Amino acid sequence: MRRTSVAGFSVRQRLTAAVALLTAAALVAVGLTLYVIESRRIDGDIDRSLAQEIGELKTLQTDGRDPETLQPFGTPDRLLASFLSRNLPDPDEILWGFPTIGKISYVGSRDRRLEESNAFTRLVTDLKRTGGTRALSIEGNDYRIAVQPIVQGDARAAFVVSHDVSASRKPLRDLMVTYALLSALSVLLIAGIASWLAGRLLQPVRRLRETAQGITEGDLSGRLEVTGHDDLTDLQRTFNDMLDRLEDAFATQRRLLDDAAHELRTPLTVLRGHLEVVDATDAQDVESTRALVLDEVDRMARLVSDLLLLAKAQRPDFVRAEPTDVEALTEGALERARGLGDRSWTLDDATPALVSLDAQRITQALLQLAHNAVQHTADGDEIGIGSADVGDRLELWVRDTGAGVPDEIRASIFDRFAQAEPGHDGFGLGLSIVSAIAEAHGGRAELDEARSDRVGATFRLVIPIGGPPL
Repeated sequence: MRRTSVAGFSVRQRLTAAVALLTAAALVAVGLTLYVIESRRIDGDIDRSLAQEIGELKTLQTDGRDPETLQPFGTPDRLLASFLSRNLPDPDEILWGFPTIGKISYVGSRDRRLEESNAFTRLVTDLKRTGGTRALSIEGNDYRIAVQPIVQGDARAAFVVSHDVSASRKPLRDLMVTYALLSALSVLLIAGIASWLAGRLLQPVRRLRETAQGITEGDLSGRLEVTGHDDLTDLQRTFNDMLDRLEDAFATQRRLLDDAAHELRTPLTVLRGHLEVVDATDAQDVESTRALVLDEVDRMARLVSDLLLLAKAQRPDFVRAEPTDVEALTEGALERARGLGDRSWTLDDATPALVSLDAQRITQALLQLAHNAVQHTADGDEIGIGSADVGDRLELWVRDTGAGVPDEIRASIFDRFAQAEPGHDGFGLGLSIVSAIAEAHGGRAELDEARSDRVGATFRLVIPIGGPPL
């Protein structure tokens, strides 16, 4: 079943929508800014044009004479007629003459809305005494009206300039419509490109999801094909590394369970066999069976304890490292080992180094090696314990003068349930525990190579001087 986000949209869809919205917002902001700037420029041009026409009339009115005849105008109507005959209006502009007596005249393209508008006539009448500029809207069309009174005695006329603001702004409106269409096409194009790029960028994540969905408890073999050189590539590598670790962990768990089942089957079979044949009326038979059952239970308890210790070794808190005096640790391990058996215990060496490690775990490993040495030596044989600082690593060892380790099992000596002597008491988990403790410290457990001039065996713990993180 395909999984979707909480909102019902995939990451690709949300990224595409985000890019489209941001682009649209940017284009709208640019469009609004352009419209405001251009609108103000148009309004400024209109106001300057009106002021220029009124200024030219005032100049002529101040001079008071006809520029051609150099005769005084005499009346406001003659001044209006002379001015209108010599001036041409700017585009979208009309020059009007409202005489003292007679019909209204104009210069420019005819505008029926103004001619037939009572509002226009009332506005001119209102401004005929004071003059000024007003805005006027007729049938949805916007105008700017400038009125300049012409007064001579009791006679009063008016010069009027009307500018069709809507007509002047029409190119801007057409431009904004074109801009809006192009912006919409741009948003669609950018959204398509963003969707394609998001699909390409999220392809590794999609493969990661598909790989994760294909992983089951029994099959961890799926891996991602690592491509590219970016953060998603690092994520692919990290995911593959995680699968490797999980596969190793599951394999280790399976082996541990298989080995535990195998080792527990034998004592359980022994217990069942003796309990089935025990004679409940024979006190001696019951007592011997009881002793055997308790011995087998103790062996199983020891096996379970060792297996739990190995399982705990995979946890990050298995080792609690702190600065440790290796010399005191080595001497303390030797003193504890003396009680394991009647052997000739020897301190080979003890380095006076301060190393970050878990003293209890290292002591546990040394005692396990000492116990292993006791089991493979006889009374009076020598067992030596020592430690040395070798460059960037610390080495701790336990050696004995016993029979040594057979060549055929040297390679697997640290494996679980591996035993040097088949049928020997124990489960073969001791050296596995030693190896787990060494690995938890970032090091390893190893068996020295057999030499003709040396008897017995020497087991070592090799720990980096830095140790695990504190």
